[in-house]
Amino acid sequence: MTPVPTSTSTSTPAVPTRSERLDELPFTSKHRRLLAGSGIGWALDALDVGLLSFVIAQLMTVWSDQAGQLAWVASAGFAGMAIGAAVGGSLADRLGRKTVFALTLLLYGLATGLSALSWSVGVLLVLRFVVGLGLGSELPVASTLVSEFSPRRIRGRVVVLLEAFWAVGSIAAALVGYLVIPTSDDGWRWALLIGAAPALYAVFVRLKMPESVRFLESRGRHDEAERTVRGFEEAAGVPAPTVSAPTVSAPTVPAPTVAAEEARVVEKPARASVGRLFGAGMARRTVAIWVVWFMTNFSYYGAFVWLPSLLVAAGFPLVRSFEYVLIITLAQLPGYAASAWLIEKWGRRGTLATFLLGSAVAAVFFGFGAVSGSVAQILVAGMALSFFNLGAWGALYAVTPELYPTPLRGTGAGWAAGVGRIASIAAPLSVPPLIALGGPPTLFVVFGAVFVVGAVAATMLPELRGTRLAE
Repeated sequence: MTPVPTSTSTSTPAVPTRSERLDELPFTSKHRRLLAGSGIGWALDALDVGLLSFVIAQLMTVWSDQAGQLAWVASAGFAGMAIGAAVGGSLADRLGRKTVFALTLLLYGLATGLSALSWSVGVLLVLRFVVGLGLGSELPVASTLVSEFSPRRIRGRVVVLLEAFWAVGSIAAALVGYLVIPTSDDGWRWALLIGAAPALYAVFVRLKMPESVRFLESRGRHDEAERTVRGFEEAAGVPAPTVSAPTVSAPTVPAPTVAAEEARVVEKPARASVGRLFGAGMARRTVAIWVVWFMTNFSYYGAFVWLPSLLVAAGFPLVRSFEYVLIITLAQLPGYAASAWLIEKWGRRGTLATFLLGSAVAAVFFGFGAVSGSVAQILVAGMALSFFNLGAWGALYAVTPELYPTPLRGTGAGWAAGVGRIASIAAPLSVPPLIALGGPPTLFVVFGAVFVVGAVAATMLPELRGTRLAE
């Protein structure tokens, strides 16, 4: 007698996760709004950082009796950024990407406005430290948020485009420096008031931007996660996926609402900590990315924070120096564009290493041009340095969030940025002694060598082009 089957179940199609559904979407209007919303915050960050170099150049004259202390103003801001990046990344893994993004914008926007009221280097130094806390927290959090929403096939390109908003802010800073600061001895105060705009933008960010779906799922907030994913699917004209039940007569079940979807997060995730960044399979990539961040920060901030002052010291008038910096800054835009295209062609590792090597060559040529006084060499080498260095930054921000799983992504990106900020503290302080040792050639040869070390470290990173973000 043939036994009667106890079940008619057959294998059913796998239920796509919400992350997989996001990964396979086309780039939609909602992606563009997310990119623009995050990018405007990024541009305002660049505006604040860029203004500092012009402010210092004027204060060297206005506060000439305190000129020797001005290097500490830049370093105080970078010290705040180092702490802010590490703390902000960890908070993003606990409180959410969007929440931390908005709070940090508000913090550094208000502190920047208060900086305009400074009456001494000491007061300015303290306020710049607070500005750094907010700024350092915001950048890795924003890149993590955009990375987690971007379609898999163009994720690197989208994050580089986010970083390209830095060029917009840098150009705006150069314009403010050129048009506003030279108008009076208080021009630097008006410039810092302009830099306070992020305090108002933070309100928009908090109300309009979506929270990371991966973060929502890690906290068991499945209804919110599903609504967010459906919003992106509807923008793309994609219907909600369905899975047929075992029997012919059974209705279809919306995939996102089945128990299996919510069972993927069955317990509270382990608390993110820096120690976990050196766990199994993580140590090599963590060390490599920390080295790249350190070296890139050292050379970028060492060169660009002091650039207007270096040109003034070379004999160029203040306004002319600001004009040259504006021209040099414009080269950031094609640098980002090239990096955005190459990162999905060559991959993250090759693009990052190549742009760092290009930065090294450009730095050396710029250093010798500053000595010769050749305007053509200063502009060409400076634009090449701007092109390659900012293209490298775009690739660096694209690769960093990809290295870590969701529970560690904010922490990993934040700590990498925080380690890099240690270099940005040391870099402005290293410029005066290096100039005294051998002038601009020695200074920029050192920067070039540091870029080379960063390029070597970049080759040790895993190549993750086209892969899914680790859960």
